[in-house]
Amino acid sequence: MQKKAVLIYSGGMDSYTLLNQVIHDGLKPEELACLTFDYGQKHNKEIVYAQNVCKGLGITHKVIDITSINSLLGGSSLTDDIEIPEGHYEEDSMQSTVVPNRNMILLSLAVAYAVSLEADTVYYGAHSGDHAIYPDCRPEFVQKMDAVCRIANYQSVTIKTPFLHDSKIEILRKGLALGLDYSKSWTCYNGREAACGKCGACVERLEAFSENNVVDPLTYEK
Repeated sequence: MQKKAVLIYSGGMDSYTLLNQVIHDGLKPEELACLTFDYGQKHNKEIVYAQNVCKGLGITHKVIDITSINSLLGGSSLTDDIEIPEGHYEEDSMQSTVVPNRNMILLSLAVAYAVSLEADTVYYGAHSGDHAIYPDCRPEFVQKMDAVCRIANYQSVTIKTPFLHDSKIEILRKGLALGLDYSKSWTCYNGREAACGKCGACVERLEAFSENNVVDPLTYEK
């Protein structure tokens, strides 16, 4: 069956919710193709989580190695020999987790893949909690990237971000309503055996579970 959409799937809780949401909203697993990018992130454990979920759902899934571009993308604590900061995303220290131009690069590759599949949509999980730190998750970026991708090829491709104005708390609430098992997602920026519970990604995830009165099924370091 013809693929209808491409979804950028990191393996984190936002993209995990997004994947299941678009299926719930009517796209069949065989109408989706997921892309996961290995860009040299320290938390590459999320890639394994993405592979397992896609295999379980029977979704076409590609893991794309783009680590060779890291010589162009210096300065991020997610990829360089820089300590990952602790604290909430709202804190200025979290700016060190910005990977230069990451989403524009990933979206460009996803759009190219969509064109090759004759798919008309690319989904990614930008949300309001990312707006303070990540410019490429803000509404103005999404709007302009969508406009460019509609005219960049002979085939128009739309960028869709269903969670753009939702917080992680609201995203989790939607996923819980779908009955999702969040032990199938990985969020921590440190790719160790257990989640650290202190990096921005962990702090925001734990906050979302607390606000929804649910215990996070992941194991955290003591």
